[in-house]
Amino acid sequence: MLAATDFIVSKNDLHDFAFTPSQTDELKEGEVLLKVEHFAFTANNVTYAAFGEAMSYWSFFPAGAEDKGRIPVWGFATVAASRHPEIVEGERLYGYLPMSTHLKVSPTQVKKGSFFDGAAHRQRLADVYNQYTRCAGDPSYEPAQEAYQMLFKPLFTTSFLIEDQLRDQDFYGAKAVVISSASAKTSIGLAFLLKKNGLLKKNGGIRTVGLTSPGNADFVRALGCYDAVVTYDGIGSMEKEKAVFVDIAGNGDVRRAVHERLGGDLAYSMLVGGAHWDKGAGGAGDLPGPAPEFFFAPTQIAKRLADWGPAGFQNRIAEASAAFAAFAQGWMNVREGKGEEAIVKTYRAALDGTIRPDEGHILSFG
Repeated sequence: MLAATDFIVSKNDLHDFAFTPSQTDELKEGEVLLKVEHFAFTANNVTYAAFGEAMSYWSFFPAGAEDKGRIPVWGFATVAASRHPEIVEGERLYGYLPMSTHLKVSPTQVKKGSFFDGAAHRQRLADVYNQYTRCAGDPSYEPAQEAYQMLFKPLFTTSFLIEDQLRDQDFYGAKAVVISSASAKTSIGLAFLLKKNGLLKKNGGIRTVGLTSPGNADFVRALGCYDAVVTYDGIGSMEKEKAVFVDIAGNGDVRRAVHERLGGDLAYSMLVGGAHWDKGAGGAGDLPGPAPEFFFAPTQIAKRLADWGPAGFQNRIAEASAAFAAFAQGWMNVREGKGEEAIVKTYRAALDGTIRPDEGHILSFG
């Protein structure tokens, strides 16, 4: 038995949380114990919690009580103990982890560069979250870039897949893409790709409009990714044109304002995130224009794996990610926090939406 610590939250009240001691059982044949080294915490993780039931995010790492959950994060772990013949102690891994000090996995489909967790409760869940990268077998792994990998790889992959779906659908006939929470990293990645790939649009380009708070407007404009930046209080006077709405904020009042402003000019409404997780209900009920549709990244991943094959899919993301990483290092400041106090401070700031847009937080239990 090994003493461990879990960061447990109430599914019904994300402000209700506690560090809870736990015990890991003795490993069975074929099992591996991971020690979580560090992880990124962003608005994306708040989205995992806000949509934990609807999108099954709570199901990956059960907390032992139906009304409690462990928020998934992306980070690095070390093999603390192994009873698997192909996985050795000390090996470093990257993947989907709980906010805990330890995680027990059952590796399957073991290859030089990766394996999947074969735990029974994860088999009905999306494979993209069950795969762990073995750093020693990953040619793109650079120890000095771990922070950027944790912060941007999952977020930028979502950005890539959103842009890919929109482009695949010829932007649903729209002339503009309106993106809420324009200062969020997923939004910035999407805007970066829309600008980078704009010339691929048959009608000569797509206009990108970022919606943000007055306090973040200058930062968003300085990025140079958006053709126009509109503050939330200015949505009512936003230019009316055939548009797609990509809702990263998940703020119901913002969603309703956009739908009411664009009305019949709104070609498609995509609900992606919950950066404004606590304000989601304002847009409930009938809305002008098309009903919002959830974007679920694994669906687009499955489509592109079939179209391009695993190597082709990874190569396309790697090429786009490299360009974005170079861009992001010009404005992103990495902040590292260790211990329970640092975790709580960052968690509360993420819930309250007070993390600066030019900061990326890397956390560890100590």
